[in-house]
Amino acid sequence: MKVDINSDLGESFGNYKMGNDAEVMKYITSANIACGFHAGDPVVIEHTIKLALENKVAIGAHPAYPDLMGFGRRSMNLSPKEIKAYVLYQVGALKAMSEALGGKLQHVKAHGALYNDAAVNKSISTAIVEAVYLIDPELIFMGLANSEMLEVAKKLGLNTASEVFADRAYIKSGTLVSRALPGAVIHDTNICNERVLRMIREGSVNGIDGSDIKIKAESICIHGDNPAAIEMASSLKNHLEIHGIIIQALKA
Repeated sequence: MKVDINSDLGESFGNYKMGNDAEVMKYITSANIACGFHAGDPVVIEHTIKLALENKVAIGAHPAYPDLMGFGRRSMNLSPKEIKAYVLYQVGALKAMSEALGGKLQHVKAHGALYNDAAVNKSISTAIVEAVYLIDPELIFMGLANSEMLEVAKKLGLNTASEVFADRAYIKSGTLVSRALPGAVIHDTNICNERVLRMIREGSVNGIDGSDIKIKAESICIHGDNPAAIEMASSLKNHLEIHGIIIQALKA
């Protein structure tokens, strides 16, 4: 069995540092790089792309709502036309910079509130997917397992990657528990490891209410802004490999 491990990186901005990208890169196979709307700037983007290339990590664009103050975690009342333009701008920039530095863009994964909104809102997911398709129909669209956005992407003809989260709790519908609620983030590495292994092998995960949720795990997300990201990423990679799971990028 095979699986990808991804992380949201390149989220520093100017003098403000976020996470330890250089260390996290050692344990992942795909990097979702911030495009400047929720975090990141041209210098940070360039540095992160170079880190990915040095570590042979696949490059992904991580577009968001234009919300630096809120780190892209607040929903915004934007029209589908605006969302499509914002995604075109961000993904286009990441693709161009990747190619200029000798790399190639593998996938696109929306960030934060844009990701969550697209998971349940067809007009938002359609706007994002159409933008990605216009840029390059060969790009992989990464989205929440069992969500609306993956279905929209498939119908348009994009290849998709079903994403699950090692450190986040799920509700019965298969979506993530809001970060504002207790128990939304799982901090115990051993629990995260066993949950992920079950997702891969059995295609299911326990919801926060005890329900059994069917889920397809093609890529596992480790949050780069989590203080325990390095420990979690290294532990998860080791745990999966011990159990015979091959860790590789989506297009490997």
